[in-house]
Amino acid sequence: MLLAYIFLILLAHPFCVIPTNTTTSNDNKNIVILAGQSNMSGRGGVVNNIFDWYIPPECQSNSSILRLTKGLSWEVAKEPIHQDIDYYAVCGIGPGMSFANSILKNDPNIGVIGLVPCAIGSTNISLWSQDSFYYNQMVNRTRIALQGGGTLRALLWYQGESDTLNLEDANLYKSRLEKFFTDAQNDLGAPSLPIIQVALATTLGPYMKEIRNAQLGIHLPNVKTVDANGLKVGPDYVHLSTQAEAQLGQMLAQAFLEFGSYTIHNSLEVQKKE
Repeated sequence: MLLAYIFLILLAHPFCVIPTNTTTSNDNKNIVILAGQSNMSGRGGVVNNIFDWYIPPECQSNSSILRLTKGLSWEVAKEPIHQDIDYYAVCGIGPGMSFANSILKNDPNIGVIGLVPCAIGSTNISLWSQDSFYYNQMVNRTRIALQGGGTLRALLWYQGESDTLNLEDANLYKSRLEKFFTDAQNDLGAPSLPIIQVALATTLGPYMKEIRNAQLGIHLPNVKTVDANGLKVGPDYVHLSTQAEAQLGQMLAQAFLEFGSYTIHNSLEVQKKE
């Protein structure tokens, strides 16, 4: 238990990059970060803390879709892909697998897609500020993912429900979110990294309008917004249903494809050339 705790602290340290023996080394790997809170990690199909294990066709495993595990190795991705990352809760279907399958369907020659799950339920935007535990964990997991070769392609972000609880948090949300996006791009060595954020479909508090206005009002370069409003919600009225998560993944894929032929070499390769 003590060793596991020390490992988590090291992973969250901003300068810690732990070598890993990956099961796959592929220069064509397309690295995509999944971050935010519970609707990104996925609660589709979870009722009363029990996952029904229904995996829709859009979310089925594919040998060309990998995920970086908590142990920092690559494996063929399968739902629920966040279970060992967002381990405080029971995870279900999220948008990640549907996103990846949709990309492969639209671009069969893209190569392997490497998902880097980082989302944690019940986190507000302050917990993702630069140098925070979850922020550093996301950055370091991404750096480790790139060590095996590949290209950092996008950050998918779905968060904000926790910031609807407090008016001060809601009023500060836009500036905090913009800073998170620019900090992430810069710290990952990818100032033009495509970011696709999801505008809220549900709320935990009375300030959903303020959060949605902040999300929809962001017009940073290389940041697109997908609106989840209107997607089917599960019985807890907070989390998206299984089918809604699958649909959201397809919406995120469409936004990703609209970025066109974006590419950035991973920082390790850039440093070698310099």
